[in-house]
Amino acid sequence: MASALDSAVAKIFRRVVPLFAIMMMCNQLNRSNIGYAQTHLEADLGIGAAAYGLGAGLFFIAYTVFELPSNMLMERFGAKVWLSRICVSWGLVSAAMIFTEGTTSFYVLRFLLGVAEAGFVPAVLYYLTKWLPNSHRGRANARYAVGALIAFTLSGPLSGPLLSLNGFLGLAGWQWLFLIEGSMSVVIGVFAYFRLDSKITDAKWLTESEQNALIGKMTEEEALVRAEYGEQRPSMWSVLKDPRIALFVIIYFATQMSIYANTFWLPSIVRNISGTNDITVGLLSSLPWICAIVMLFTMARLGDRTGQRRRILICLLLISAAGSYLAGITSPWVALGMLCIAAMGFKSISPIFWPIVQKSIHPMTVGIAIALINALANLGGFVAPYGFGLIKEHTGSTQWGLFGLALASVVAAGCCLLIKDKPTPVATEIQSTPKTALSQTK
Repeated sequence: MASALDSAVAKIFRRVVPLFAIMMMCNQLNRSNIGYAQTHLEADLGIGAAAYGLGAGLFFIAYTVFELPSNMLMERFGAKVWLSRICVSWGLVSAAMIFTEGTTSFYVLRFLLGVAEAGFVPAVLYYLTKWLPNSHRGRANARYAVGALIAFTLSGPLSGPLLSLNGFLGLAGWQWLFLIEGSMSVVIGVFAYFRLDSKITDAKWLTESEQNALIGKMTEEEALVRAEYGEQRPSMWSVLKDPRIALFVIIYFATQMSIYANTFWLPSIVRNISGTNDITVGLLSSLPWICAIVMLFTMARLGDRTGQRRRILICLLLISAAGSYLAGITSPWVALGMLCIAAMGFKSISPIFWPIVQKSIHPMTVGIAIALINALANLGGFVAPYGFGLIKEHTGSTQWGLFGLALASVVAAGCCLLIKDKPTPVATEIQSTPKTALSQTK
């Protein structure tokens, strides 16, 4: 018979984590759908490769600037209100992309989309930190992050038919793409408001014993971490000057570069395969993300079971580097296969990376640290798409961009070597968790 803690965790995995996965799916659809609209935006509005890359990247500038303020507001209004607001806001802005008339409006709307989405990822990670024991966060992060992979997998097959609606009711195909996918996010955001709870004690779907068991476990883990790092609340300055933060930023910056270079430019790379059209480009572009799904869950489970997350992280970064480099020196069909391998690396990093951060940082500053790392690292989402645009406009190819991604992943792997494996009381306790507790989410 499952304990109250096991029962509570299982309910969270059934009720909350799938909702976050759906929200993440909508999030990625709305931030990345311009990859499929690129050629149509160029043909209809004259938005060239460099302008497209800059617009794709401006999203991340706004996201970085407004990340910390957004998380501070979440603490004031609560996760239920704030996460729902974020989802509705980005849906409305994404749908407003139908009013794009040229480069200026394209830049403005992409910037506003970044403002609307700011704070979503760290808010979800912080939410899971407060609701789940460390021994389950890797798998929770994987199940939530798989929403992005589902989005990338569906975006191709979904974008082709939507783009084919060109002329229906007087709208271009790319306008239907933004309108329908933006509207989906608004609906999910409203639903999330009635589904989420800000605190464990607000969750009516947990029994009193389940609430007490979960709160007791979280309090116990926080006490163990405080015993390791001290009772005094660290200052913001101590977080900023912590060298581990810089290492985490570099590692995740390289990861974000790989993710968003592929998100925004993969369809363009696939178009190099002769005989492709909107439909086939969409289908072929989904292959790397499908390959990454199995790897994501496998690595998350391996990380939770073994605790050897640093070593796994290094291996994933090197896999990403190898795939990106080989994609740059091979034929279009082989390059697609190499990008499948690269995606298995860089898209499996998140559920390995964030538990390392959460275990390493003082519990009183973990929310700020997550927001800071995510905000700065997301600038990789500006550098890579914009860089790819400049490279393609000047060389006619994205080859050197792929080489740059490979180099960044190798540097990030080197940074992982500087993260010391220092077993904390929490880590020790996790590794000795009974198998029944580990297996309850299977």
